[in-house]
Amino acid sequence: MLSLAVAAIHVIDQGGVTATRAPYYIGIAYHVLEIAAVVTAVLLLIGLVRLGWLLAIGVAAGPLLGYILSRGPGLPDYGDDIGNWTEPLGLASLAVEGALLLLSVPLFVGRWRNLDGRADG
Repeated sequence: MLSLAVAAIHVIDQGGVTATRAPYYIGIAYHVLEIAAVVTAVLLLIGLVRLGWLLAIGVAAGPLLGYILSRGPGLPDYGDDIGNWTEPLGLASLAVEGALLLLSVPLFVGRWRNLDGRADG
């Protein structure tokens, strides 16, 4: 659910599924993130948990890094959010991504260390 929430927040932030944020590379990054978040949820639901939790780490960490860079030093051709640390949707995104990261890292590491031969994805 956290992965799907990451996707939903970014769809809302970009203005819908068919919208693309400017600059173009940010819009594409949003679409890639949204697709990866949905794929992550599907992988976890069908039992491919090692790959699912690994992808969940990226789905959580990527936008966290993007938030910090876009609000801090800014990104190329994208300075609109510099200093905008308290945007409500951004804070919601941070909470969801932080929770997903805190959940996914130990679950991925635990699955990685599971060397007893079971096929668990």
